[in-house]
Amino acid sequence: MILTADIPGERLDAFLARCADNLSRSAAQKLIEEGLVTRNGRPGKKNDKLNVGDTVEYTIPQPKEVDITATEMPLDIVYEDDDLLVINKPKGLVVHPAAGHQDDTLVNGLLYALGDDLSGINGELRPGIVHRIDKDTSGLLAVAKNDYAHTFLASQLKDHSMARTYEAIVCGSFREDSGTVDAPIGRHPSDRKKMCVTERNSRHAVTHWEVVARYRGYTHIRCKLETGRTHQIRVHMAHIGHPILGDTVYGHKKPELGQDSQCLHAGALCFTHPRTGRPVMVFAPLPQYFQDVLAKLQKMN
Repeated sequence: MILTADIPGERLDAFLARCADNLSRSAAQKLIEEGLVTRNGRPGKKNDKLNVGDTVEYTIPQPKEVDITATEMPLDIVYEDDDLLVINKPKGLVVHPAAGHQDDTLVNGLLYALGDDLSGINGELRPGIVHRIDKDTSGLLAVAKNDYAHTFLASQLKDHSMARTYEAIVCGSFREDSGTVDAPIGRHPSDRKKMCVTERNSRHAVTHWEVVARYRGYTHIRCKLETGRTHQIRVHMAHIGHPILGDTVYGHKKPELGQDSQCLHAGALCFTHPRTGRPVMVFAPLPQYFQDVLAKLQKMN
């Protein structure tokens, strides 16, 4: 694919992430590192500053054969057709294989249930997975069955037209009934496993929130993502002084109310169907762990 730079001084990796279809900044950087991106016919570097009119050519390699064990597991499929399905992921289930989780992830279960009927855009690690949620976040996750559906859904993530709504219980009380956190998110400078609000090597991030119910010392909120950065809601809520209950990474270090992982649930997903062009709205009720915490909070009031 060939693109033409249109903003003077923009970094090569940022330009690709903005203009290339279905490419995140990290994916663009990987292509550059593998020598699959040229600038005016010469190999590019991720921090190259572009001039208007520069020609940028990139190549997307063919997906590698999947070498992942298919594992039988129960899957809560809340929507399915010939192009995609939506899974209600339980808390504690890792989405795709990584160190320490090679054959007990959602991808392993999808391969068992669907076999080759998954998109291959994400290569060997995440077949079919259009977007991800953390291991200890429960809720809705879209899975593509073919590359056309995958690209179409990924483009909605990129232009923010896929609506994702989360339920969360956070520490502390809000004076306002609703608000917006508009703060860039990047890798933590000293702990590479964490994200943080920072101006350095960060990406634009916006989270809208509204109060659902107030309790003594805690608040049930609903969050709508305008962007989809890693750990976005967890980082943004901690940034404004209201970390998510149970989030010992970004919030209080000791478990509270019996929760040692975040009370965060992806409860609603709305997108345009890649084949029909019609809106699809999918909902997942609050899981039992979330309901149990709310019951404890109601008794404390």
